[in-house]
Amino acid sequence: MTGGVLSSVGKGLLTASIGRILKNYGIRVVAIKIDPYLNVDAGTMNPYMHGEVFVTRDGGETDLDIGHYERFLDIDLSKDCNVTTGQVYLSVIQNERRGIYLGRCVQIIPHITDEIKRRIRHVGDRYDAEVVLVEIGGTVGDIEGQPFLEAIRQMRIEEGWENTVFVHIALAPILETTGEFKTKPVQHSVQELRRIGIQPDFIVVRASVHAPEDARNKIALFGNVPPAHVFSSPTLPEIYLLPRVLEDQGLGKAIMERLGIKPRDNRWREWNSIVDQFVKAETVAKVAICGKYSKMADCYVSLKEAIKHAAASLGAHAQIRWFETEDFEAEPRRLQQLDTCDAVIVPGGFGQRGAEGKIMVAEYCRTHQLPFLGICFGFQLAVVEVARNLLHLKGANSTEIDPETPHPVVDLLPEQRQIRELGGTMRLGDRRIRIKKGTLAYRIYGKEEIVRRHRHRYEVNPEYVDMLSKVVVFSGVSEDGHMSILELPEDKHPFFIATQYHPEFSSRPGKPEPVFVELIRSGLERRLR
Repeated sequence: MTGGVLSSVGKGLLTASIGRILKNYGIRVVAIKIDPYLNVDAGTMNPYMHGEVFVTRDGGETDLDIGHYERFLDIDLSKDCNVTTGQVYLSVIQNERRGIYLGRCVQIIPHITDEIKRRIRHVGDRYDAEVVLVEIGGTVGDIEGQPFLEAIRQMRIEEGWENTVFVHIALAPILETTGEFKTKPVQHSVQELRRIGIQPDFIVVRASVHAPEDARNKIALFGNVPPAHVFSSPTLPEIYLLPRVLEDQGLGKAIMERLGIKPRDNRWREWNSIVDQFVKAETVAKVAICGKYSKMADCYVSLKEAIKHAAASLGAHAQIRWFETEDFEAEPRRLQQLDTCDAVIVPGGFGQRGAEGKIMVAEYCRTHQLPFLGICFGFQLAVVEVARNLLHLKGANSTEIDPETPHPVVDLLPEQRQIRELGGTMRLGDRRIRIKKGTLAYRIYGKEEIVRRHRHRYEVNPEYVDMLSKVVVFSGVSEDGHMSILELPEDKHPFFIATQYHPEFSSRPGKPEPVFVELIRSGLERRLR
């Protein structure tokens, strides 16, 4: 899968949708995202630059498209499924230093391209996949993406025409002044791809509406493909509709025919029943997300989708309201806007900016009986809030925000103290969590142990756990002794809970994360009271 004209054109959702179509026909698939940046992974990038960092079960800090793949395909992917220029070049340089290429001049071709191909094949073998979906990030024509395009060009020769398919998606704008559907950007994008040596087998036109027949015919003519191989990816009210829209146009069957694969199953009824939950919802669930990156929804894409999954399971449509917590710091009376929502979430994040606003949100929800969920940093700042306002520990804080706080109720993990590098060094990936019976957390999950994904450096300071336990319940503790779930007793608050782990990474359409389901259920019940 390659993309043209501009980035964020829809390659990730197209890749996930093709994967879902193939899976619905019983084909074993896996998906890989290739990112042409020099970072080894997404972990050290500002969300405003890159969007959300999605964490895999094995602790990979990956591109947000990995999250789309997991949700659409309902599979757990590994860190190997996100390949970056940084990883590839690092491996080749390390091999050169070890003498693997002794006597040779190390070059982009063949050494860099060989490493790219090795990584793609490795993922296919690891997952025993019949079809490996590879999304090439960036835009055709970008300098940094050329080695990856060259690698997949070579793979067509090595694997054979009958075993490889190139799908290209590009934007076709509609002029506001005339309403004219313009195909020239798509034509130029395909020409740029062909100049590199890749002839797409299928072209997908990304536009606000379905591409009209005359536009598809023109794109087919200048893109050197049959008209039947040009498809539309229009703007949809729900992203999970895209596999069905593409299937209705025949893309899945065309790909399988091209690869000589026959359908072995038909799971469309299962997928359609999941999608129908989203499109047929009648009730509206209003959920507030109070964060520091709220001006760009992609910073919280997994959280947004998890809320939608949970709401749909309750027959509701999620209506998300975004709040910048710095605004609450500047004008505290704005907190009253939270009363218009059914439930409130304070998500993860890092650093001082907006932190006091998050603490204010936690206090407002606690004192106004608003259903509340704190996640990661939101969990830590909920601890700070109760320490200040229920235990009256003046100046209590996290040492991440105030290293000189007199009451460091949240502090750096002991194993983090000697770490100097930031990339890939947090407490990452799956951890087992033991849940106490008789608690809200136990009612939510219905079992004494769960496994969830983490991404943090700071924890509840063990020296303050006994003191904090006088006013809150630590209902979940990880296998290595870290506090993982905090809640208020249900006789004090109808639904106030916070998790050190990231529950949003575990949610899937049709399989919503329980803590979001119960948060929204509590909010809807509050509205009826």
